Amino acid sequence: MRFRRSAAAIVAVLALALVSACNNDKAGQNGDASLQKITYLTSFNTFGREAYAYVALEKGYFKDAGFDVTIKPGSGTVDVLKLVAGGQADYGIGDFTAILITMGKQKMPVTTVGMIHQRSMAAIVALKGGSINTPQDLAGKKIGDQPGSTNTVMFPLYAKAAGIKGWETTKFVPSPPPALPQLLAAGTVDGIGQFVVGVPTVEKADPKHRQAVVLPYGDKLPDLYGNAIITRSDLAKDHPDQVKKFTSALLKGLQDTINDPEGAAKILQKYDPKRTVDGSVAELNLMKPYVKPDGFTGELGEADGERVERIIKALENAGEIKPAGSLNPAEVVDRDLAPKG
Repeated sequence: MRFRRSAAAIVAVLALALVSACNNDKAGQNGDASLQKITYLTSFNTFGREAYAYVALEKGYFKDAGFDVTIKPGSGTVDVLKLVAGGQADYGIGDFTAILITMGKQKMPVTTVGMIHQRSMAAIVALKGGSINTPQDLAGKKIGDQPGSTNTVMFPLYAKAAGIKGWETTKFVPSPPPALPQLLAAGTVDGIGQFVVGVPTVEKADPKHRQAVVLPYGDKLPDLYGNAIITRSDLAKDHPDQVKKFTSALLKGLQDTINDPEGAAKILQKYDPKRTVDGSVAELNLMKPYVKPDGFTGELGEADGERVERIIKALENAGEIKPAGSLNPAEVVDRDLAPKG
């Protein structure tokens, strides 16, 4: 099944979402009929932060669980949602808040089955010596980001929580993600949407070697989760054992990754030679406290039902989704399948 990017193709596939096959009866790509063929989308490209999926693949965790997994680079939460909902992928990764905001506007047959990050990694990043040093400086500024990205979708919520006056005048400039650090360094934009783990890449791209100014959304919105594991609702309902096995294998790769960032970075480089080991290690070290924050004693990947309800309520109060039950927590997170604390 080819990874198709065009909006028209996505719309057409969405129309068939509820009747699309789950691929459960297909033989794996290696010809082993005992393995189920699974397509998985990263949250965004193949940056270091995505290494855990390749660790699970390389170490045989997916195969041990009965899957022949094909990993494809995602292009942001909204696209990943549409592709999973449309049957072009079985599992994917997306920012949980962006998932809620998107599903609050457009119902999709997807559900969350685990959390990669217990805290949001979304942020606005600038460079020292520029025009952005605090959240209040964002009004009227130009921020480079991909349309529909997590940082773009979540910005109004962050701006309101941070009390930014005139935040509506902040302009998000559509920009290709690989070019964001260079656009920032050149002064074409004042800041960029970025996960905090992308800071080393941003600083490395600046010929003046300036330090980054990081404005994490999580500082103002501590309840927010980061990336989450999603799958189709029908797959979760009809094949819960498969979902649990896949999620368990993926989280096993995540645990190994935060235990051994260098080993994970070397595995990622094997699959994507463009990724340097040092760069990926830097990202993974920054990511670790978001996977298991200080004071977190729960199970890796857990989703807390009460916390999900608080996030939905906050989004309703901020006007990002319609109030009065527009989102059912039980539909957006399958608590029977997500790890529990």
